[in-house]
Amino acid sequence: MGALINEDRFGVCQLAVDVASVAANTTAEQTFTLRGLRSGDFVSVVKPSLNAGLGVVNARVSATDTIAIKFVNATGGAIDPVSETYLIFWFRGEKTPTAVNP
Repeated sequence: MGALINEDRFGVCQLAVDVASVAANTTAEQTFTLRGLRSGDFVSVVKPSLNAGLGVVNARVSATDTIAIKFVNATGGAIDPVSETYLIFWFRGEKTPTAVNP
């Protein structure tokens, strides 16, 4: 294939996620192993089902091979969702432009 220089990389993968209980009226960040991620990568998370009052409010790469997902519980009781397979979109920009529209 040859060398790839200044090529943006992206993809979608599946991740089995077993969320720990999220306390009432709070947010909680939980980390999961996802091999291949690097600090600085952009990630977006799709939770496959609905849990009333529970939402995904942020996702980030907290360390190499580690995704941190922040959940919010907007109810008066704890929520402990079942284990599910989430979809993760990742993007790694290899170019470093110096302006918004270089």
